[in-house]
Amino acid sequence: MLLETGIGAFFSPKFQRRFGVVEQRHVLLENLNALGLTHSDIDIVLLSHLHFDHAGGLLESYQESKEPDLLFPNATFICSNKAFLRACNPHARDKASFIPHLQRQLQDSGRLVLVEEEHCPLLGPDFRFIYSNGHTPGLLCTEIQTQIGPILFGADLIPGSSWVHTPITMGYDRFPELLIDEKTEILQSLVDRSGYIFFTHDHKVALARIVQDERGRFTTTLHQEHLLKQRFIA
Repeated sequence: MLLETGIGAFFSPKFQRRFGVVEQRHVLLENLNALGLTHSDIDIVLLSHLHFDHAGGLLESYQESKEPDLLFPNATFICSNKAFLRACNPHARDKASFIPHLQRQLQDSGRLVLVEEEHCPLLGPDFRFIYSNGHTPGLLCTEIQTQIGPILFGADLIPGSSWVHTPITMGYDRFPELLIDEKTEILQSLVDRSGYIFFTHDHKVALARIVQDERGRFTTTLHQEHLLKQRFIA
């Protein structure tokens, strides 16, 4: 199972320069290979949303004059129905954040599952979905019950440890005030349950426990830089 696929290497050199993409190779595939795996070994890909920096890794690397093919031929792709509809019918403000042909490729695969409920039968009771609309409509955050407590994949709702401070948002967030309200509720729930967040856009902190300081502000502790080969589920 993968929680998202990163940006991948589908961009042409022109768009790599435009968006400041450093790597020209498919880093996710390299990292899977380092673990003795290929993309064909993946059974499930959970997609928080379909912005290119989270879903571009679903595609093979750029080849001139060729539409990149969809990777992960044996995987079921899980996305929220609302996020998928947004990707199919984006607003002019965020149209450039989506990959035009990806939605069609996911549908044509016959392996796309669109969810709207808290749980998905494919994943079992230890996986719970939390839906958010502040960053983009239908953002899907996945919470996993583990031996150390709940771990939430923060996606772009809480993309890094700095964003745990509730007033901080991104310029890409469609509805910042709504996002702050959503974030506050989720962070309080994690504090109450001694929970953790796994960050998607933090190059120094992969996982941290959510706590409150003496002034009641949310912050992090027990930082982990890497999660490789750690076991959280019995």
